[in-house]
Order: sequence, then structure tokens, then C-alpha cells
Amino acid sequence: MERVKINPRNNWQQAVEKLGFGFHSTNIPYWNESAYYKFSMDEVLFIENATVELWDKCLGAVQFVIDNRLCDKFGIPDYIIPLIEKSWIEDHPAIYGRFDLCFKNGKLKLLEFNADTPTSLYEAGIVQWFWLQDLDKNKDQFNSIHEKLIDYWKFLKSYLYDDTLYFTCLKETLEDLTNTEYLRDCAMQAGLNTKLIFIDDIGWDSNNQVFVDLDNLPIKNIFKLYPWEWILKDDFGKQIMLDKNRAFWIEPAWKMVLSNKAILPILWQLYPDCEYLLPAYFDNSHLTDYVKKPLLSREGANIEIVVSNSITQKTNGIYGAEGYIYQELFQLPSYNDNYPVIGSWIIGQQPAGMGIRESNNIITDNYSRFIPHLIA
Repeated sequence: MERVKINPRNNWQQAVEKLGFGFHSTNIPYWNESAYYKFSMDEVLFIENATVELWDKCLGAVQFVIDNRLCDKFGIPDYIIPLIEKSWIEDHPAIYGRFDLCFKNGKLKLLEFNADTPTSLYEAGIVQWFWLQDLDKNKDQFNSIHEKLIDYWKFLKSYLYDDTLYFTCLKETLEDLTNTEYLRDCAMQAGLNTKLIFIDDIGWDSNNQVFVDLDNLPIKNIFKLYPWEWILKDDFGKQIMLDKNRAFWIEPAWKMVLSNKAILPILWQLYPDCEYLLPAYFDNSHLTDYVKKPLLSREGANIEIVVSNSITQKTNGIYGAEGYIYQELFQLPSYNDNYPVIGSWIIGQQPAGMGIRESNNIITDNYSRFIPHLIA
């Protein structure tokens, strides 16, 4: 793995905007093509194989949590646990997830799994691919995201209700809307009938006890780029339990287990010999160099890095009331003070590609940049 500096394309902003990538810059550029990461084919195969194994072990961990009734360790409300169990036993449709990995000195370690509402999918699947076509069409990427999304929507079609598949996210969130519309476009290419509705506009028909759209039509299938933990704080959560249509929610309720950092100690308990896992626990008595992480947090909020039992770096935020886990410190590699995290995608049951975000410090936050990659 190597970071290579290059000159950005002339008028790169217009090039990415033509693709519908409208959030490439804020106060700092989010999309950064002044460099790329170069991988050998052996390294890509290593990442791909690790993704397969991690996915398999994650499924085993969910089964373990369900069998041993461990949802209390995840801070999950009791009332929703029957839905988690039901969605797992009935294998409710799921589409994707993103493993965040640290690759350093030939070792690859799982930092966490964004299993419910992962973003950066559009950048990884589309924007960096077109960047590569302009840079060098003879090169390749670890990137079959677009094809696998379409193929898996085709596969899921027979498992959904024979009805419209709705796609939802919050209003006025350009990044979420772009990723949601991208997934919707792939579903349309797979032959599904789709419709966009903002989460704010989903209604509840209390007489019939079903979810409805703005035209008062029932919602039976819905993809949401909206976290389960937020749903459970609204009336939504209780209404889902009352829904007479038993709508399919994608990602399904069982993903609450995998998207929660409590899964990291569970994975370590079950698979301590797995070379891709870091020691992780529900208390800090086992470690002296570790990362303290809230069970539920986003954009690097409320993280503490501890070395020799002393805090060396921390971030603020609104998370932590639900509890913490403690994961052995495996510090990101530094490329001239650029710290990359590999996001390896699982789509359906298969590894599908990767995207790389880098920050100027070892905690990846909402100022991280997306950097394209290639295989050489």
C-alpha cells in the first residue's frame, strides 16, 4: 500500500458534479484527488479474503447473541428484541455493510463494522471509478460495487413483497440523499418499482395500523438510510411492532446487533484466534493501550485513545450514555500525517470493493477525505 501524489484533473469539480456528486467540498475538500492509494493485487486479495472471513464471523456472532439473549449488552430496548429475533430467524432482506479496516505492516485489523447505515458508497462505487477512467483506463480497482448492487437487488426482488420498494432518508442531507438515490437507481436497474419518500413524510395510519406514503398508500418494502437507534427514539419503533403489513425494513432489525460496537467484544470472545480481530472488552481491566468507544457513535465522536493508561487524544460529542467498549489500540499508519482507513464493502454475501478515507489525525472524523485507489 502506497500513497502517490498527483495533480488533480483540470476542472475536476465539474467532472464529479456531472456524476451527481454534489458534496465534494465543504469548508475543506471531501473528495481529494491530489493523491491516490496504490495496492498490489496480492494486497487486494488479502483485503477481499479478510472481508469474506469477517462477514462469516459476524453472522456467527449474531447467532450467538440471539441464542444467548445478549441484546442487553447492546443497550437495545426490550420491546424491539422480538423483531430483531424474528428478522434474523426469517432472514429478512439485507443489502450491504462496510468494514472499517486498518492496514499496516502487512497486518489487517477490523476497527468497526458499519452494518446499518454506511455511507461513502457512491464515492466508492461510481466517482472513483470514473476518476480511474480519466487517469488510466488500463489500471484496475477493487471495485465491483455497482454491478453487485444491481445483481443483489435482482436477487432480493423475489424475497420482497410484490409492491413498491420505498427509499428514505432525512430531508436536507445531500450526502444521505445522494447515497439513497444511488441505491434506488441500482434497484430500478434491477427491475424494481421504486419511490423516494423522506423519513419525515412517512405517515402512520392508526386505523389500519400500517405505514403510508404522502398519497396514503401502504408501505410494505422500505430501504432506510436512517439509523435504527434513531428510529427507536421516535414513535416509529413502537409503530413497527404494530404494523399489520409487517413491512420489510432494509437494513433489517438484526443489523442493530452488527452496527453496535458491542459486537467487537463478542467477536473477540468467539474468535480470539482470528488474525483480523483486535482484543476488545466491555471493561478496560485487560488493556493498557486501547481505544474507548461508545456503543453507538458517528464521525469519530466521543472517542478516547489511551496509551499506558493515560488519555493521549479524545473527541467530544453526544454519545456515551449507552455505554462503552474497549478495543486494543492498533494505530492507523501515517503517510506524511495522513491516516487512512479502508472501507471494505460487503454487498449481499460478497466482498464488492473498497473506498479509503483519510484524516490528519488518528481518529477518523467528519473532516476525513475520500481518496481514490488503484491496483498496480
